[in-house]
Amino acid sequence: MAKNEFALAFNEVLEEKQLAKDVVISAIESAMVSAYRRAVSASTAQHVEAKLDPETGIVTVYAEKEVVEDSIVDDRTEVLLEVARKVNPEAQLGDMVVVETTPADFGRVAAQTARQVIQQRIREAERSNQMQFFERQVGEIVSGLVQTSNAQSTTIGLDMKAEGVMPNNQKIPGERLKLHDRIRAVVMEVKDGTRGPQIVLSRAHRNFLRRLLENEVPEIYHGIVEIRAIAREPGARAKVAVSATQTGIDPVGACVGIKGVRIQAIVKELHDEKIDIIQWDQDPIVYISKAISPARVNGVYLTDSEGARTATVVVGEDQLSLAIGRDGQNARLAAKLTGWRIDIKSLSEASGDSLKKLLHNAELAAQVPAAVESIPQIQEILAKKAENRPLTPEEYTALGQFVDRVERRTIQIKEEAARVEEERTTAARAEVPATAFAMPLEQAGLKEHIFNILTEAGFETVGSLMFALKTDSNKVLGLAGIGSKAILNIEEVLAVLTFPEPEPEPVKLEVEAPVVAEIATEPVKAEEISVEKKQADAKKDAKKADEEEEHAKDGVVLDELFKMKPEIFQTTAPVDEESSDKKKGKKGKKKAVELQFDEGLGAVVGRKIHKRGDTTPDNDWE
Repeated sequence: MAKNEFALAFNEVLEEKQLAKDVVISAIESAMVSAYRRAVSASTAQHVEAKLDPETGIVTVYAEKEVVEDSIVDDRTEVLLEVARKVNPEAQLGDMVVVETTPADFGRVAAQTARQVIQQRIREAERSNQMQFFERQVGEIVSGLVQTSNAQSTTIGLDMKAEGVMPNNQKIPGERLKLHDRIRAVVMEVKDGTRGPQIVLSRAHRNFLRRLLENEVPEIYHGIVEIRAIAREPGARAKVAVSATQTGIDPVGACVGIKGVRIQAIVKELHDEKIDIIQWDQDPIVYISKAISPARVNGVYLTDSEGARTATVVVGEDQLSLAIGRDGQNARLAAKLTGWRIDIKSLSEASGDSLKKLLHNAELAAQVPAAVESIPQIQEILAKKAENRPLTPEEYTALGQFVDRVERRTIQIKEEAARVEEERTTAARAEVPATAFAMPLEQAGLKEHIFNILTEAGFETVGSLMFALKTDSNKVLGLAGIGSKAILNIEEVLAVLTFPEPEPEPVKLEVEAPVVAEIATEPVKAEEISVEKKQADAKKDAKKADEEEEHAKDGVVLDELFKMKPEIFQTTAPVDEESSDKKKGKKGKKKAVELQFDEGLGAVVGRKIHKRGDTTPDNDWE
């Protein structure tokens, strides 16, 4: 094959397979190595490599061989010394050298043998590229042609010669896909299979609607309008809550478009699925009222107890069916959108429930006297409604006001009771030592059967048991196997327990290090001094005069020395040594030396301490 022909064919393969140049070259070289091993029956332990020139298409094979002197037994594994030194001038007998060993007719043999290997490597490279590409497309919309469709799934041809599978439960109900139809779907999952990547597509997921809105509404794509929540029943109805991130923007109008052109394009794509666009609100009452649209709401009353969030929505008689929707669809989607459990009641039904609460709850009745006064009127209106007689707008208004007064006050009473209970719980927890919650229950010393019952009930620490007894003793007393005697035993054990106070954590104070002036100190050498007692007494007056004179020479008078500031560095180091006269049988006198800083000299000097308490400079006693 001529140079230009090979280059053209090589580039055509690259373009057709959409592969990188080095990937194809690596696949061809690997195939040539396999072809060489098969052609000459080379061992797999022998190192063999092939090099392809992409311009000429010439393949050169190199193999590792042992250097021998003059005779070659096996041409596949041995090479002469003179040939080896052409490759490596420093080669010696017995060395292993990589030399060229391309067979004479290798071009024809390689073309026949390597074709299958090259095709396999290229297919593997294609699958790897497909896998990497579609893994990045998870959650995004892709477009493809319908190839086959059966009772279980639909196969869709995608880019890069990949195939996606859409299970029937991910199709829009009622939608019929014809062969060669171009459709759009969102990539749900990409799995690595034996025959290439398995791409799972969906048109029923709510993320498909989210991506369609991003494509059709530029404000959503650029982040000016934000999608807060989506609730969808594919093919039937969907509700989308949106909000604006900038003031002066109408999020609902941006999604709907002029004359509904934007939303109509999405409805057509979703097989005429109805879409309600509502504005998200931070106030749950306003948010729920809009989520029930298109029904008009008279009032929303929220109850949040023990994690169960329930919203009672009161609507007019003519709006009840619209609020519930076909088979409860509207209420169901509103509950998914808001995250609240929604209980929809008509105005007359809500009035009857409020009337029962008022008649059976004296505390509630005492707090809403206006509602109590209107009880006869409400009873009369409800009786009229029960007889299927029409009500006037004023009577509907009276029912609405009555329900609003009773329900709002009921919610306030529950909130007040919850606040009181929380304060009582907080106070009870404060009475339990903090260390009790860290003490395991087995350390309390309870009887074995009581300990087993409490452990099975979920009491793991002494603190949790004490807290339960203080807040609600029935939690413990109500356990099977726990009676009055067991409670008595628990109280006796807890009464004798002691809880050590936790050690306070050390407080690290950041204090700046004081600046200490470096003082040059000289070592003070204490020498033996032997003075007879009589001589010392005789020369007392003379020494005193000499001391004062010597201090004056040093620049510090003795009286001034004791008036110095306490910041001056002082160290007292008693040095007691017996005199050498002890060897002569005489008892030496012990002397003490005091280290003091001399301002005149700028150094630390040693001074003798006498019985009289005076100090003598070190110059006097060498």
